[in-house]
Amino acid sequence: MRILVASHTYITDINCEKLRAIARLGAEVSIVVPRRWRPGGVQSGLIETQPKQEENFRIIPIANFSQNHQGLLCFGLDIVPLLKQFRPQIIQVEQGTKSIAYAQLITLNRLLGLKAKNLLFTWWNLPYHLKFPLSQLEGYNLRSTDAAIVGNRDAVEVLRQRGYEKSIAIIPQLGIDEQQFYPQPQPKLAAELGLNSADFVIGFVGRFVPEKGLRTLAAALRSIEQPYKLLLIGKGELLPELRGQLGDTASGALRDRLIYIESVSHAEVPRYLNLMNVLVLPSETTTFWKEQFGHVLIEAMACQVPVIGSNSGEIPNVIGDAGLIFAEGNVIELRDRSCKLCSPIALIIWRNSASIASKNNIPIPS
Repeated sequence: MRILVASHTYITDINCEKLRAIARLGAEVSIVVPRRWRPGGVQSGLIETQPKQEENFRIIPIANFSQNHQGLLCFGLDIVPLLKQFRPQIIQVEQGTKSIAYAQLITLNRLLGLKAKNLLFTWWNLPYHLKFPLSQLEGYNLRSTDAAIVGNRDAVEVLRQRGYEKSIAIIPQLGIDEQQFYPQPQPKLAAELGLNSADFVIGFVGRFVPEKGLRTLAAALRSIEQPYKLLLIGKGELLPELRGQLGDTASGALRDRLIYIESVSHAEVPRYLNLMNVLVLPSETTTFWKEQFGHVLIEAMACQVPVIGSNSGEIPNVIGDAGLIFAEGNVIELRDRSCKLCSPIALIIWRNSASIASKNNIPIPS
């Protein structure tokens, strides 16, 4: 089986592990990535991707148009000889339904007579309307799609609303490396941050933007009487406001509770997760965004860190019976869920329940 996958996602090596696993099963896997990409947008640094060959697995950088917009991404003429030589039986493009790159590979598949099956992947989980020419582009892509993979349950309904009637599988695309994400005490890092074993640490990892629900988190924590420390890891536009509410300009005990760490490398994330007694993901749905998965949740769970999440998008399905859910934007519910874990005894009971539940597939106490 010869599989060609195209996506900017695979400029990051850790994201390639699932495709390496497929190659180890005997398939020949070629990954097409843009030669140059700015993952954080036009203001971010430029990544120059490099080719890689590992037996029947390889990464192939191809000249690209658009360096920071996944829908506008398309490839240069050097994609043609690659397709002629490799002659894939499956072409999977992970740039969404309105992707120019997907339309490009669908068309080349036909023109070159490859007869490969066309697969798309999308995370998109909100209804939308399109005007010309995007409506025609999406219609062409969906009519040409033999099967679709989506990253969450709501995306199935969205594809059906767009008129796609063929097979859809729900397969979140990025897992975790259990060699990195596992319970591991961090006494040295804790000491560097001024934490001791008696501190109850509530953590957040991600972007400091309104849709991540940090205002709700701040409001909930201001009303908690039990002692705690708040460990924020990330960066974004809300940082000055959060520091005002919980940090630099806050009064008394609130000021002493905030520990802020600017974004760390992905390899460092497990160390910080293992400092937390609970990780909170309080995402809030907007007109244009709904939580598509919440990858940090499974990273925390792999470290056996209890999780609390809102009911935005896919979060309840990711957490299942392994954590606590609150209604997005509901300060009182988030405060109450946090208070349930804010004592050593409650945390021990919860951790033991979660551990037993994960081994026996039973619900934990709520």
